[in-house]
Amino acid sequence: MKHKKAVSAGGLLVAMGVVYGDIGTSPLYVMKAIVEENGGLQTVNTDFILGAVSLIFWTLTLLTTVKYVMIALNADNHGEGGIFSLYTLVRKSSKYLVIPAMIGGAALLADGVLTPAVTVTTAIEGLRGISWFYDTFGSNQNIIIMITLVILLLLFGVQRFGTDIVGKAFGPVMFLWFTFLAISGLINFSGDLSVIRALNPMYAFRLLVSENNTLGIFILGNIFLATTGAEALYSDMGHVGKNNIRLSWPYVKLCLVLNYLGQAAWLLQAKDNAELMKDVHLNPFFESLPHGWLIFGVAFATIAAIIASQALLSGSFTLVSEAIKLKLLPRLKIVFPGTSIGQMYIPSVNFILWLACSLIVITFRTSTHMEAAYGLSITVTMLMTTILLYFYLIKSRHNKLFSLLITLFFASIETIFFISSASKFFHGGFVAVLMACLILFLMVVWERGKIIEERESEEIDLNEMLPQLQQLHLDESVPMYQTNVVFLVPKMDGDRIGRQFLYSILDKSPKRAKVYWFINVEVTDEPYTKKFEVDMMETDFIVKVKLYLGFRINQEVNVYIREIIHLLMADGRLPKQPQKYSITPGREVGDFQFVLVDETLSNSTDLSKWDRQIMQTKLWIKRHTVAPENWFGLEYSEIKHETVPLVIGKMKKPELVEWK
Repeated sequence: MKHKKAVSAGGLLVAMGVVYGDIGTSPLYVMKAIVEENGGLQTVNTDFILGAVSLIFWTLTLLTTVKYVMIALNADNHGEGGIFSLYTLVRKSSKYLVIPAMIGGAALLADGVLTPAVTVTTAIEGLRGISWFYDTFGSNQNIIIMITLVILLLLFGVQRFGTDIVGKAFGPVMFLWFTFLAISGLINFSGDLSVIRALNPMYAFRLLVSENNTLGIFILGNIFLATTGAEALYSDMGHVGKNNIRLSWPYVKLCLVLNYLGQAAWLLQAKDNAELMKDVHLNPFFESLPHGWLIFGVAFATIAAIIASQALLSGSFTLVSEAIKLKLLPRLKIVFPGTSIGQMYIPSVNFILWLACSLIVITFRTSTHMEAAYGLSITVTMLMTTILLYFYLIKSRHNKLFSLLITLFFASIETIFFISSASKFFHGGFVAVLMACLILFLMVVWERGKIIEERESEEIDLNEMLPQLQQLHLDESVPMYQTNVVFLVPKMDGDRIGRQFLYSILDKSPKRAKVYWFINVEVTDEPYTKKFEVDMMETDFIVKVKLYLGFRINQEVNVYIREIIHLLMADGRLPKQPQKYSITPGREVGDFQFVLVDETLSNSTDLSKWDRQIMQTKLWIKRHTVAPENWFGLEYSEIKHETVPLVIGKMKKPELVEWK
């Protein structure tokens, strides 16, 4: 079991680098999006600017500070956070809670595509403010796109090598980035301290009903960009610990607020500047930097954008890994390239994210267009997290009325943000929806297919087969197939297992063995469980093993079986299997054969058209994802694949009529 992270200076620094990358790069584009969407610098006045900063401040306070830092971080699953960890805590409350978990997880993965595209493009667009760059390339967006694509290629390309060395630098670099945000903001803020008025929520309310606000309540779609990293803050709790997040957040929030106040002070001075009004690519973040700071600011912003993207990529890999182990996604190849326990790399996910991210940059071209798609998916995830948090509060024995009021309060705020973000659907938001729907479709197929199999599949009681299995085990007229024959059984309730496994032993080709192993892996609600149960059914030739592994533990079945067989032999429950021919003197454990059953849907299966389509789709996906031997750590074991018909539901009657 993983111990909770203690508070330390190192932990606080790591939190800076891992947790706040997304929210820390928001100042690059939030004020820019607000001003541009309203019609440019010429359309804003003092109340508009103060109202915008007020909305940003109170959004950060209510959603990030109160909901996530104060409430959601309490919903930790043995130190782990995120929507799937939260789901495992409450899934016993209702079978329908898998729906918000799947929707939220799909939307969060879609956000993983958009964040690198938006943040890196925005940072690179800051190059236009540098005179030599503008004199050379002017407003040519193609060069911005090319530089962005190269950076993204390098970012996604280095994932296969691990990020240990770079990861250690994330914390100090992001600490310097937040300090830079605070200092650059203070320089402008100190020139007009009156902008502190923006902390008054009345300015936020006035802006929402102001005629000068051309978007009306839909301006919240842009305001929401300031807090898109709040969900990542909760998801990455397992990397740094909730106390490190809680202690580092006040500094991070202070730096962010100071920067937004600084941008507001600069906008109050710039709103009447005729020359600046002509700039269609005006970005208050870069424009407000002191003279001579721009090159440094663009370089620093690019590094911060890369770190934010890296943190989100790592989060996406973790999210997919958890979904796979919770049987919400098909198995995919997972590589552990670094020395850190939690670090992983999923090649297929990395490639898909890179391709989608690059296509978004090429298609949308400017950060302004990308911002329309950004934010919509994360509002969905936040809403789903709020739903699950309600059940967590109830489970934690909080007052039902209090839990309901808290849930309705945040759900109403997030619903307004969702509607505001959804107003950009046809301006690019459809991309986020499309990506989330594709991921959700895959999850629905996988989950629904699992339900159909569990409901309809035929199981056989092993007790009824014991006489035949014993007879085959002792029948010397049948050649010895293997000393140990192992079947990986997806479901094992008591003594009942799937019909296809006994069909393989007795009917397909009789497999005589000294020991028949039936292994079932059950993913627990706890992230780091490593336990097992053994039942030999009062025999010395049948071993049923139930492995209880946490949803963050690698399912290396081969390693676990080797350990279990030594324990059984040491206890005298299993006869030793001395090997006459072996490079290991005195070897007492025999050879193993893992029989992997590849299922094909039987034409005799009587299912509804919808269920048949679901099962056929699931089996097709299964054939095109990672092989079971790779997932269960059996690459170097002796394996045999067998194809057996998967018969679920009732058998169709052939309805033959005798010819007379």
